[in-house]
Amino acid sequence: MYPEIFKIGPFTVHGYGLMLGIAFIVSSYILTKEFARKKLDQNLATEVTLIAIVCGIAGSKLFHLFENWDAFIQHPVDMIFNAGGLTFYGGLLLTIFVLFIYLKKKKIPFLVIGDLAAPALALAYGIGRIGCHLAGDGDYGIPTSLPWGTDYSKGTVPPSAMFLNTPIAKNFPNGIVPDNTPLHPTPIYEFIVAVIIFSILWKLRKNEWIDGKLFMIYLILSGVARFLVEFIRLNPSLLFGLSEAQLISLLLIALGGYKLYYFKKNPQLIEKKYVPPVLVKAEVKAKRGKEK
Repeated sequence: MYPEIFKIGPFTVHGYGLMLGIAFIVSSYILTKEFARKKLDQNLATEVTLIAIVCGIAGSKLFHLFENWDAFIQHPVDMIFNAGGLTFYGGLLLTIFVLFIYLKKKKIPFLVIGDLAAPALALAYGIGRIGCHLAGDGDYGIPTSLPWGTDYSKGTVPPSAMFLNTPIAKNFPNGIVPDNTPLHPTPIYEFIVAVIIFSILWKLRKNEWIDGKLFMIYLILSGVARFLVEFIRLNPSLLFGLSEAQLISLLLIALGGYKLYYFKKNPQLIEKKYVPPVLVKAEVKAKRGKEK
């Protein structure tokens, strides 16, 4: 584990922060290229990225504080300013909400941008998970005997603390899980799956589909991936034996499935596909040229 990559005087580069920064840079680059391909204003891509950065971090932190309300009440300052403690779905949901309002004012359908951002979102999530792996911040999985089981003893949240007073700890002497216990490297699993999802979306992105179809496929694929990985991670069950992340995943899968079914039953929606203003002007100019 490399919670801290290096130090220069008082300045410290943390593994998680570094990968988070790389994730935003890579996703911004991909999004800008996609905006250019669709003849959309590339400055808007920058604005969307900035909104995603601010709302992604703020939403992730707020969601984490809500999940750990008792700890937050006891140590509010530490919880707020701790570099860790970010919940992905909180950031995703807040970003979607804010972007929906922002794009509505810009008179650009949210689903148009959702389609363009889907591949970047998938890859950024995977890169961010590498940061979780480097930090060893508790996003790892349960003990395993598999040959690739990983030692997270040097992480910011050691296994002895992570599994304290849990059913898993009862299987170890004195109810303590040794810090060097091999664990499922779930962040690596998620990174690999994220790259696969990115590859699928990247291949499908040029299809002339109804606006929103690619984004719905992203919701389904990412939702299924998160739902499954939760079974080998330690997260408290919230309802029906499922964790909070699993319940949100099911909602996103259901939303994506419903919208794909709706699109299939209403193929005429393709006629309402969004056309960027620059293309509309070009078509009008070309039409006037023919009339002359």
